Amino acid sequence: MSERLISQLAHVELLTPTLDESLRFFTEVLGLDQTERDGSSIYLRCWGDFATYTVQLTEGPQPALGHIGWRAEGPDALERAVARLEQAGVGEGWSEGQRGHGPAFRYRGPGGHVQELFWEVERYSAPADKRSAFPARPQKHSPRGAAPRQLDHITVNTHRPYEDSEWYRDTLGYRFMEYTALDDNPDLIVFSMVTTNEKSHDLGLVIDFSEVPGRLNHLAFWVDTVEDVLRAADVLMEAGTHIEFGPGRHGMGEQTYLYFREPGGIRLEINSGGYRNYQPDWEPVKWVPSQGSNTMYRNAGMPDSMTEAFPPAAPPRPPDAAVANPWREGAVH
Repeated sequence: MSERLISQLAHVELLTPTLDESLRFFTEVLGLDQTERDGSSIYLRCWGDFATYTVQLTEGPQPALGHIGWRAEGPDALERAVARLEQAGVGEGWSEGQRGHGPAFRYRGPGGHVQELFWEVERYSAPADKRSAFPARPQKHSPRGAAPRQLDHITVNTHRPYEDSEWYRDTLGYRFMEYTALDDNPDLIVFSMVTTNEKSHDLGLVIDFSEVPGRLNHLAFWVDTVEDVLRAADVLMEAGTHIEFGPGRHGMGEQTYLYFREPGGIRLEINSGGYRNYQPDWEPVKWVPSQGSNTMYRNAGMPDSMTEAFPPAAPPRPPDAAVANPWREGAVH
C-alpha cells in the first residue's frame, strides 16, 4: 500500500491561441465563472469548486497544456512528496506568489508534463448574491450553459502509460487502477488510469507515438447526473459546438462521457457516474478493447480525431500496430 501524499487535482492551465473566444465559450457555453484576469491569463471555476479557481486560460501560440496543479494531503505530506520528487531527479524548485495558493513545488512527470504541488490554498468566498442556502456548498447552483459542478480529471499523453502509472504510484502514492492493452498485441498498453482518491481516476495516461513531450488529450468536468450529461449535449449543439464523441459510457471507470472542443482547440469532457473504490490493496485491472474498455456496450469505435493531442504533432507510424488508431475498438478513456 502506498502512502497518500496528494488529495486532489487542484487546477489546470490551458494554453489557447484564441483567448477571448475561449473565455466566452468557458463562461457562456460551458458555464464557468470568471474570478480574475491578469494580463494574458484568466482564472475560472465551476460553481461547486471550493478554490478560487480550477482552470487558468493563458494566451499561447497553439492549444497546449501549461501546467497541472495538485493539492497535497497536508503540509507534512507535501514535504515528503517533495523529498521523493527531488530523489527522483524531476524537481524544478519552489515558486511563490502564484494566484490562489501558497508556495508550490514544480516538477515534470515522466511524460514531460509540468506539474506543481502545494498545500496552502485560497478558498472561494461567494459574494452575497451567489451564496448558497446550503452551508456546505461554496456557491449556489444557478445553472448557466452546461454548468459542471467541479473539475474532475485530466488525461495526458505519454510514451509508456503503464510504466508511468507505476512511477506515479511509487513516487507520489497514486493508486494504479486499470489499464488497456490491445486485443491483438497484449504487450502494447495504450491507456492507464491512476487516482489520488476513491474515484477511478483523476489522471489518465494515453499512449503517444510522437516525439513531443508534455502533450494533453483532454480535461474533464463533473456533473451530478447522467441526465446532466445529456442536457450538456443539448446546450453544446444549440451553441453550434461539434460533439466529437458520445454521449456514451466507458467500461473503465464506468463514467458516462461527452467529448467536444473549445474554440482554441482543446478537447474537453463532461462526465458523470462511475464507481467509487475504497480498497486499500487494489491491484490494477487489465482490459482489452473488445471487453468494452472505452465503450462499455461495445457498439461504437472511437473516431480517429480522438487520437489528436495538444500541442499538435505528426506521430510516426506506431510500432507493431495494425492501424493508425489503435483505440478504434474502444481502448482510450
